[in-house]
Amino acid sequence: MIRTLRKALYDFDAATVRAALADAAPDATFRLCFPFETIEGPEAYFDTVLGPLGQALPDLERREHIVIEGEDTHGARWIGIGGFYTGTFKRAFLDIPPTGHIVHMRYHEFFRVEEGRIVEMQALWDIPELMMQARAWPMVPSLGREWHIPGPATCDGLGPHDPVRSEASRQHVIDMLTAMKRHPGEGGPETMELERFWHPKFMWYGPSGIGSGRGIEGFRNHHQIPFLNAMPDRGSYPAEITYHFMAEGDYVGVTGWPDMMQTISHGGWLGIPPVGKKIAMRSLDFWRLENGLIRENWVLVDLLHMYDQIGVDVLARMRELMGAGR
Repeated sequence: MIRTLRKALYDFDAATVRAALADAAPDATFRLCFPFETIEGPEAYFDTVLGPLGQALPDLERREHIVIEGEDTHGARWIGIGGFYTGTFKRAFLDIPPTGHIVHMRYHEFFRVEEGRIVEMQALWDIPELMMQARAWPMVPSLGREWHIPGPATCDGLGPHDPVRSEASRQHVIDMLTAMKRHPGEGGPETMELERFWHPKFMWYGPSGIGSGRGIEGFRNHHQIPFLNAMPDRGSYPAEITYHFMAEGDYVGVTGWPDMMQTISHGGWLGIPPVGKKIAMRSLDFWRLENGLIRENWVLVDLLHMYDQIGVDVLARMRELMGAGR
């Protein structure tokens, strides 16, 4: 069932995609990034989201580099897929001006399956990545490296994998995230024990607007330090967030809606002042382990949703930016 839908999205003929969605997800709820938000049913999902993207990129295709399946800790079955949409940007999408050139937009899409059908999708698209390629990003420059994020170095992200290794991988990531939450509440960076979990040549592939970092130093300097300085109460509201971890072999995925809750009480992150606003954040991630350590981590965060919660309309700013040059 999911293979038929995946093939239809790769070839991207509108009628075939509509039919595959209707068969695979007839009554699904689609939880999507800002500005789409929650959409009920496959027809509305296609008409509101996939259809307009296909019109903007007439030769659209959906590439995959990670596909994993597994049960979360509550017994729900999830399929997690990471990759990118690509094609020639011929018409505007969300008012992002077309470039006439090939573009790429990363996605992390997680599907909850019951009785052979998709009942829920939780997905983030890296819309800022598309804006940057159109030279239409109206916010601050990224501290990390902006580039076309690669797939797994081992080119083995399409499974299937050994279930014993899968469970060990999932537990390793959960232990890592648990240790990470000790800082800053319980002490300095040493409380996170990052060297115990991460490979020395670790790659952190962050979302556009934050960028990527290499190794613990790159991750901390280009993302974690400003992030925690601005929101030191990270991890203080466990009752208000959800996590769904799944794993196959050396790969682990997590989705949640939301899976972070914290307060922007200090400045320094993305140029945002200390607005004193508690925000919900959506971060959908994949990890790849190598010899028992995390070697690669793909991260998408719904930055447009975060900005919307503090009263910043990024798409409106983009329209002003692009209109100013006309």
